[in-house]
Amino acid sequence: MPFYLKRGQIPNKRHIQFRDANGNLYWEELISRHGFSHIYSNIYHLSSPTAIKKVGELSAITIEPWDHEHRHHHIQTSKLKSNGDAISSRVPLFYNSDIIISKASASKPMETLYRNGHYDECIFIHEGQGILKTNFGSLHLSFGDYAVIPRGVIWQLDIKESMEMLIIETRGAIQTPTRYRNELGQLLEHSPFSERDFKTPDLEPAISKGPIDVQVRLEKGLQYYEYQNHPFDIVGWDGYYFPWVFNVNDFMPITGKIHQPPPVHQVFETQGAVICNFVPRLFDYHDQSIPAPYAHSNVDSDEILYYVSGNFMSRKGMEKGSITFHPSGLPHGPQPGKIEESIGAKETNEIAVMVDTFNPLKMTVNCSDIDDESYPLSWLDNQ
Repeated sequence: MPFYLKRGQIPNKRHIQFRDANGNLYWEELISRHGFSHIYSNIYHLSSPTAIKKVGELSAITIEPWDHEHRHHHIQTSKLKSNGDAISSRVPLFYNSDIIISKASASKPMETLYRNGHYDECIFIHEGQGILKTNFGSLHLSFGDYAVIPRGVIWQLDIKESMEMLIIETRGAIQTPTRYRNELGQLLEHSPFSERDFKTPDLEPAISKGPIDVQVRLEKGLQYYEYQNHPFDIVGWDGYYFPWVFNVNDFMPITGKIHQPPPVHQVFETQGAVICNFVPRLFDYHDQSIPAPYAHSNVDSDEILYYVSGNFMSRKGMEKGSITFHPSGLPHGPQPGKIEESIGAKETNEIAVMVDTFNPLKMTVNCSDIDDESYPLSWLDNQ
């Protein structure tokens, strides 16, 4: 995050003696990005964070590609049979070397703690609510929230109401768009959101019990560890590295006299991809404006669009949880009748999440049974 936070008790200097009321030293841990050359936080434990009682087996995770024609796709995720907790219910749908995009339907609380060791995570909450408990503190999650969880954060999701989630795992850090920040990282005046919109963790009382199991996500699979001490035994921390939440309804859309291009809807950037959201907004106000978008050919990127709610002006046949996949090399745009239908419209109530990747996406076999095979032909006048 591009700002500093402090929670709980910390000493007045880094790397000096910090003791409890009985004279016992707290354990300092530095968590940093890019070695010692990027953002970091210092956290203070009751007990050693390095004490591991047992190293479990590595359970392999295999993502099986789906070989298919190069065409547009409509993936109906409402047909997925997914259940479990926030980890076990994940169904990967798209991936490349930079990103994994999954859908999850979680109805159970997580029984173990979890840490993603090789990917940052952005979890979009489509339905339900829960409490994201982390070693930095707790965050309440509900409809429209993006939970941004940097790799290395240890967490557990307590489900309060069954949750539908779109999960984006990335090789690079997930951050606000560079063009919206000044050289010191502060969001500029023309940004469609500000730091006031971010929810940050509230530190809970330190947990001293142990041992406890921690599930670690690695590139090849899930590794289990038994920690001697609970990693939530933290009395305080400070720094720039922590999980945070942004709600889609706090995005203030940028509109114009004529149709604005998709980059104005961008909310995050990461290595090899951008994340955008379409939100309720007024349409263009030129007297000859066409609110529907023009046809577009993705020459250098693939496009994923996840439909959340409302009526999307350029598409028909979409339902809650639908995903359209428009790969590079093929034009896409409004379907027949949608351009004329949009003329004169004043506003839209749509909410959708878009992910554009700059390396080609592969589909997984999980898409094969929920793919609407008629979608590539939906631009014909008789469809």
